[in-house]
Amino acid sequence: MDPSSLIGPPSPLGYPAPYWFMAGLKVLGFVLHMIPMNLWFAGILVALLLRRWGGEHARRLSDRLMSQMPILIALGINFGIVPLLFTQVAYHRVFYPATILMGWFWFSIVGLLVVAYYGVYLYAVGLRAGRLRPLHVAAGWTAAVLFVVMGFVFSHAFTLMVNVEAWPEIWQRTAVAGAPAGTALNTGDPQVLPRWLMVFGLALTTTAAYAVADAGLFAVRETGAYRRWTGRFGLALYTVGMVWFAAAGSWYAFGTWIPEVRALMFGPFAVLTALTALSPGLVWLLIVAQRRGATPSMALLAAAAQIAVLALNGASRQVVQNAELRRFLDVTAGRVEVQWSPLVLFVVLFVAGLAVVGWMVVHALRAAQKPAPARG
Repeated sequence: MDPSSLIGPPSPLGYPAPYWFMAGLKVLGFVLHMIPMNLWFAGILVALLLRRWGGEHARRLSDRLMSQMPILIALGINFGIVPLLFTQVAYHRVFYPATILMGWFWFSIVGLLVVAYYGVYLYAVGLRAGRLRPLHVAAGWTAAVLFVVMGFVFSHAFTLMVNVEAWPEIWQRTAVAGAPAGTALNTGDPQVLPRWLMVFGLALTTTAAYAVADAGLFAVRETGAYRRWTGRFGLALYTVGMVWFAAAGSWYAFGTWIPEVRALMFGPFAVLTALTALSPGLVWLLIVAQRRGATPSMALLAAAAQIAVLALNGASRQVVQNAELRRFLDVTAGRVEVQWSPLVLFVVLFVAGLAVVGWMVVHALRAAQKPAPARG
């Protein structure tokens, strides 16, 4: 069977916007989503480990991270709508067949997310009450495991989306009376594991950068000893994450890229590849400068540099995705029929949403800078 025969037909309406517009917003939304997503993907697990086996400052960092986690998850889910929307619009011909093949696992994300979200809220309620009972702790660990599992499912879905040549065998193996049963997983793809591990390593670096930024910008009421400890811990965690990212990324790039992708990423896009690989080193140096205590300006600079790291990864991922699909489908060649009214409305609401989030962050920062109210 020709794998291309399983690709969905083009929309008779054409693309509602130029490809560059959809791809640009897809990458931008993905970067905004990755910032909080990294924190729940790896940060919850780090926080629970610190709470269980860490000292006084480790437990304090854990409590700060977990008390902020419900808001971070809400932001991440809402930001995640943007890249998912433009994936469905620009890549519908491969996105829907892939998620149909693994339909039950794809749909399970909704249930897993609901349980994990409530688990985080339950843990945060225990923190606010001043006492973590076994139920709260169990809810936190359940959420940590479920977010890691969801990351694995997403890695399966988006690798299967471009692994078109494997679709016929997967369909025939899992079909019932010719219809896909939705029970397939992309386990035979060598990219799944290194890509999932690479994202987890990147999530560790984001968690470390966030801890340093939180200490420098929002932890004004904490002791100097705590902020110094957080600087040292952030450096250690970022080092682990950077090495993890480099090892898994090397496995992913050198061990699983097809020749066409390797020629593209080490040829015309060699500068982008090099910047993506080396950019965590800049954040590491900025955190080294704060190992004795984070300052507001340096913490803000480290946070901005980490966002740049995520942006470079998002851009590289987009180039690789198109290169992997080009053997079967050129997503940039579709007919365009611009739908101006929904396009303008989306941009206006998206910008307004970003403005609201920025306003919330500024007010949270101002509130953190105020001295604690006197007691008595």
